[in-house]
Amino acid sequence: MAKAFASQGDMTEKTISFTEVGEGLYAFTAEGDPNSGVIIGDDSVMIVEAQATPRLANKVIECVRSVTDKPITHVALTHYHAVRVLGASAFGAQQIIMSDAARGMVVERGQEDWDSEFQRFPRLFEGHESIPGLTFPTTTFSDSMTVYLGNRRVDIMHLGRAHTAGDAVIHVPDQNVMFTGDIVEYHSACYCGDGHFADWGDTLDAIKWFDVDAIAPGRGDALVGSEMVNAAIENTRDFVASTYRPAARVAARGGSLKEAWDAVRAECDPKFADYAIYEHCLPFNVARAYDEARGIETPRIWTAQRDLEMWEQLQG
Repeated sequence: MAKAFASQGDMTEKTISFTEVGEGLYAFTAEGDPNSGVIIGDDSVMIVEAQATPRLANKVIECVRSVTDKPITHVALTHYHAVRVLGASAFGAQQIIMSDAARGMVVERGQEDWDSEFQRFPRLFEGHESIPGLTFPTTTFSDSMTVYLGNRRVDIMHLGRAHTAGDAVIHVPDQNVMFTGDIVEYHSACYCGDGHFADWGDTLDAIKWFDVDAIAPGRGDALVGSEMVNAAIENTRDFVASTYRPAARVAARGGSLKEAWDAVRAECDPKFADYAIYEHCLPFNVARAYDEARGIETPRIWTAQRDLEMWEQLQG
């Protein structure tokens, strides 16, 4: 292949930021790499998103220890993707929380996703030999659940399908701050390869209804203040729609996946080409948009082999 597949050529380490987004609430960000969140309660800490390996999770722990020595008791995972969950063992938490749907995806496609993501983005799996195996939750929920960290209330909710079928958001009412996972991004491409385009906008509306004061997104900078929050929500909406529309037009006339790829590039490149992981996400986004437009409701399982076959098809 003339061009490096996905992010195989991305070996540049990113600069970490640890930003307070509310009292006792932090966003761990790294220039478009997967974010994590930190919620400090009266006597314990909840982590949102576990990173891809225990070694990378230790970078989050180092930041936590710079602001508190309280024990980490909970890890909330917004969905099943390997780069979000496989570092969970590092935290030693008593509870690991996912939605029922997310757990089902770990069972159905967790290993395939791990193998595929490792091939796509090797830098994010630094220290992969320390991963003990797939991450399974100790606690699941269908629609919502509440955790109390002392007096601090944390609501964990499934507001609808978007980035995956099992997405969760984490809302801290006393500061009106939300951790959205990859439903919302900021100056980073949305990964839509396991997404539900038709539902994503409604899920963004559900988030917008909370009128939060800050969001820790899945990727990109922390969003503090209603202006940044709303801009990121609407920008995410535009990215998702701009990906789906041209692919759907091609599918409707019986065009090929390669034609959908060209059509999506024509619409999205002028607006989003400088976004983090744009080139990484694009082939998977086009493939899923093309599938959904042709009536394939459940995203097909990505495997390392399917990744390469799709990439060869798109390269012509």
